[in-house]
Amino acid sequence: MVRHNNQLPNNLTQLQNLIKRDPDSYKEEFQQQYAHFETTLEIFNLNPTQYNKKLDEQAMFLAQVAQCYLKDMTAFPQKIVDVLKTHNTILHNDMRLALCKCLILLRNKNFVTPFDLLELFFQLLRCQDKNLREFLKTHIITDIKNMNMKHKDMKLNSTLQNFMFSVLRDTNAKAAKLSVDILIELYHKNLWNDSKTVNIIAEVGCFSKITKVMVASLKFFLGRDEAEKEENSDSEDEIDPRDTMISNKFNKKTRKREKMVEKVKKIAKKKKKKDKAPAFSFSALHLINNPQGFAEKLFKQVESSNERFEVKLMGLDVVSRLIGLHSLFLFNFYPFVARLLLPHQREVTRILQFAAQASHELVPPEVIEPVMKAIANNFITERNSTDVMAVGLNAVREICGRCPLAITEDLLRDLVQYKSYKEKSVMMAARSLIQLFRQTMPDILHKKDRGRPTEASEQLTSKKYGEIDIKDYIPGSEALLEKEEIKETRKQVKGKKRKNQNDSDSDDWVDVGSSDSEVNISDSDESEEEEVSEEEEEGEEEAEEGDEEAADEESKDKEPKPTDENKEQRKVLKAKRKLTKEEMAEKINTVREIAMEKIFDDEDFKRIEKAQLKKHITGVKRSKAVVDEDEEQNGELVELSAIENIHKKRKHDKNARLESVMKGREERDKFGYKDRRKNIHCSKTNREKRKTKNYQMVKHKAKGKIKRSFKDKQIAFRNYLIKQKKMK
Repeated sequence: MVRHNNQLPNNLTQLQNLIKRDPDSYKEEFQQQYAHFETTLEIFNLNPTQYNKKLDEQAMFLAQVAQCYLKDMTAFPQKIVDVLKTHNTILHNDMRLALCKCLILLRNKNFVTPFDLLELFFQLLRCQDKNLREFLKTHIITDIKNMNMKHKDMKLNSTLQNFMFSVLRDTNAKAAKLSVDILIELYHKNLWNDSKTVNIIAEVGCFSKITKVMVASLKFFLGRDEAEKEENSDSEDEIDPRDTMISNKFNKKTRKREKMVEKVKKIAKKKKKKDKAPAFSFSALHLINNPQGFAEKLFKQVESSNERFEVKLMGLDVVSRLIGLHSLFLFNFYPFVARLLLPHQREVTRILQFAAQASHELVPPEVIEPVMKAIANNFITERNSTDVMAVGLNAVREICGRCPLAITEDLLRDLVQYKSYKEKSVMMAARSLIQLFRQTMPDILHKKDRGRPTEASEQLTSKKYGEIDIKDYIPGSEALLEKEEIKETRKQVKGKKRKNQNDSDSDDWVDVGSSDSEVNISDSDESEEEEVSEEEEEGEEEAEEGDEEAADEESKDKEPKPTDENKEQRKVLKAKRKLTKEEMAEKINTVREIAMEKIFDDEDFKRIEKAQLKKHITGVKRSKAVVDEDEEQNGELVELSAIENIHKKRKHDKNARLESVMKGREERDKFGYKDRRKNIHCSKTNREKRKTKNYQMVKHKAKGKIKRSFKDKQIAFRNYLIKQKKMK
């Protein structure tokens, strides 16, 4: 091998390549460069504010070949660390960044421990260099992620966590803010998603004197926005509308095609959301060790805080979620919120949302009474606009959905009077309140507002404060007992029908009616299941818009006049119903025995669910009510759209139609020429010029378009040949 020693000291890239191939042969050159580095470093220490390119290149070269000479390079990392620690704030930005990259390279080769490097980097966060801070933040997250890739080193993680928690208490705003950002990012990446991380953010971050740290911690407990999640998501199952975009690129550009591309993008976005696994935004709130103490301390801070109104709202949001999620007792919260409940208050719908989130069954009715009175007096009055009234009624519904005892019987009956209000938004909100109490506490409604009685409503009992309805059997499992009874009754009915066909002269209609009623009661599973599915598909608006009093009158008018036979049939059916009620206790006992002996499969649970749905319509002739599950209504979070849900009637006047037309033209391009020229000053095509020419100039072209006969073509061709012959 030919060695060009005279060129190698100046060409560090070539020397680096040769050393990695054969370290022993180039050890002298390496030692020479190491001595140069030490000399350059001493010169640099005399004037650390200037950028030294030679030191940058030599430090990076030594870091690249450090693994080749382990014994000689033991002191090299410490020298760079000493420079950064001594001159961290006065160093040139480029020089500081270059030395940090050198240390990161050494860290990847295990020359520096992660704890030492983390300690140094958090000291460097105090520097006035935004690019450096972002670079260090990315490295810290990536390094911790790589350390926990194969298996989690709990001891190392605990050491790093303790150090970062100490930085979080630092008085330096930038270091503390970056520390909390790193902790939150590591939590979302499922690296440090333990209770220790969450509780330190709660205890230190939420009560920090630095506003940015406090806001970041509160946002962590409120969860990230959906838009943020979409941007940061790395899902590979996303539908890529690339084919449509490519075809649109090469095909003719039309407005219809552009609309199609937009439609494909929207479908791809929706498909992506559907395919996603359910995200638990509030898992951090579940991991808090002392939610009662945390909520009290945070609410006290909000009360005495001088921060901006938006920051106070974030604190109230976290407190309300804690109260609702952990069923806490924080009685001072409700009068504080009640003082803010005024229609002209900023973000009043969010404050109503907090009041609903802080409601649960264990809140005493007299404690939440100020909130209900404030909503009723300030919102649900005719001196306000209809939108304000509808928002107030929606807020009452959301609060009562979580705490049914929050409203008194008199107040509820007063609010229900708005069911026939002239404005649709108020009327729909009032009827949704009626619908809620029909499924929870129908007893406190007026008799005419309870609707027709059903099996489900008869089984409902109004719970007192603190009462828990615990059942020692699976509700609806009595339907499993009817499975064998249905088969027996069908056989009996078929046998009776055959006998009745033979004995056509007999007038014993009572037996046939009773058998038919048995068929209707027992054999109606399939028909009623179909009815339930149809009713579930109907919209909620139809359910709420249906005026039940009018329906009663219509049904009375349509019903045929009762005859003696009909009366006797009804008596038989009533007797049947009484028997079933009496036998209910026996059925429950048998169901308990079956549940102890048998393991229910999926088909059994489906049959139980259908039986429970059937109870909501049994005994109702024309019911459009959609059965809502309690779990869907009483979620952990109150959606703001549930309170702001205002039904408005469409306007059909000319101004409204024109407004919608102009709104549809907002993103549309301006109309141009047929040849797609949008600039009137650009040149015209020959086709456009032809329109302005004299007819005599284009007469021959117009004539040429007319279809010629075969004889004319022959004459023209003969003349052409004669002309060509003469020219020769």
